[in-house]
Amino acid sequence: MKPEHTSMNRITYGWISLIAMLVLLIVMFTAISFGAKDLTLATVWGAVFHYNAELTSHQIIHELRLPRVLGAAVIGAGFAVAGALMQGITRNPLADSGILGINAGAAFMVALSFAFFPNLPYSSLMLVSFLGAVLSTVFIYLLGASTPGGLTPLRLTIAGSVVAALLHSLSSGIAIYYNLSQDLAFWYAGGVAGVKWKHLNLLVPVILLAIAGAVMISRSVSLISLGEEVSAGLGVKTKRIRLLGIVLAIILAGVGVSAVGSIGFVGLVIPHIARKLVGVDYRFIIPLSALLGAILLVLADLGARMVHPPKELAISLMIALVGVPFFLYLARKERRNLS
Repeated sequence: MKPEHTSMNRITYGWISLIAMLVLLIVMFTAISFGAKDLTLATVWGAVFHYNAELTSHQIIHELRLPRVLGAAVIGAGFAVAGALMQGITRNPLADSGILGINAGAAFMVALSFAFFPNLPYSSLMLVSFLGAVLSTVFIYLLGASTPGGLTPLRLTIAGSVVAALLHSLSSGIAIYYNLSQDLAFWYAGGVAGVKWKHLNLLVPVILLAIAGAVMISRSVSLISLGEEVSAGLGVKTKRIRLLGIVLAIILAGVGVSAVGSIGFVGLVIPHIARKLVGVDYRFIIPLSALLGAILLVLADLGARMVHPPKELAISLMIALVGVPFFLYLARKERRNLS
């Protein structure tokens, strides 16, 4: 790659990132302003930077809307980066923590904890969710690799879809048997209404550290995405990077599911948009995916609140309106490439 071409990519990436950050700030302030009670931007600004506990409007913003919007932004960033990592290290354009069954594994363990340990603290719920994501990932890889010809992107997607369907069915069975339908309805639909400051204190550091780890290995992920022989020839320890990338993706997906439920397609759609904007270098794709993922989930939450107020729709429904057609488009494109 020519130096001037790299420099131009960095300039383009800098401008796109700056615009994305400005859009994120605007979207977040808008999401905080609108709800069951609409508030002015001046009120939102005052509540954020000059909080007065005696004002009801400030209490609404500080205790309800601010943690909700911050949670949507951070978790959206986490899901998007998890998808970017998985697409890079598996060289599978259809990879996403929801499609590959990782979210379903995390949600299944949450269902088990609701049934047998209903008073589990949130910190423990995060660990349980992470464990579920790990187990489902291992099972998916073993299932995909057990077929003749080894693990391929298509087999990985099929194995993930099968395991996700199985785990969702088991979760539904647990919910029915233990009368947890109302408790688990939130996890099935997905939503950030339940995110509070106590949750953010735990999940924000974990997600930000995992994203930082993803950025640190982004150059190696770029080389792996070019092919096994290319990356090995350039000295990349592919097995170690793949393992680290999968662990980081599992952490991001597991923590996200423990907070907002099983929300799919964020990690599928966003990395492709980032790739269209800044090219194939994951040093640019991963940070931009974090910004765009945050924007998407905040917008989805805002849309879920504004379509039919004061009732709220599920965030997963809003995301699926974009994600399902995009997935079908990618699947059709991949089938043409294989034929």
